[in-house]
Amino acid sequence: MARPDRPVVLSLSTFVPSTVERAFDLSLDIGTHLESMAESSERAVDGVTTGLIALGESVTWKARHLGVTWTMTSTITAWDRPTTFTDEQARGPFAWFVHVHKFEPEGSGTRMVDEIAYRAPFGVVGSVFDRLVLARYLRHLIEVRNEFIVAESTRTA
Repeated sequence: MARPDRPVVLSLSTFVPSTVERAFDLSLDIGTHLESMAESSERAVDGVTTGLIALGESVTWKARHLGVTWTMTSTITAWDRPTTFTDEQARGPFAWFVHVHKFEPEGSGTRMVDEIAYRAPFGVVGSVFDRLVLARYLRHLIEVRNEFIVAESTRTA
């Protein structure tokens, strides 16, 4: 999918107290994602629904966000284990959505960087919605997910 003009871009950095490999695998684990998104009743309903998702594979998520039930299919479109992978929306509520995950050794753990670029499907209204509501909401979701990954990383693998 072609990158739209002026997408909204978010970047988050999180220290994970584990190896790069463990942080990478936790980020690809469907169960970890589901547990971290329990507040939104997120479910994996099609494609890879358990275990680790890999390059070229897809998962369809169904969840309640911002008072609306959404369905979104994500595909892993790039992969360089254990340093980076990219998931992109194949179908769903966004006009365009790409999430690049990066993992770098740092001290006694891993620096995990999330770079998200997207465009809501609502034209000019979407542009305002993107910046006032959606960007803040997506940042919060990624922060919650990352806090869960940090906690999981310290448990026995």
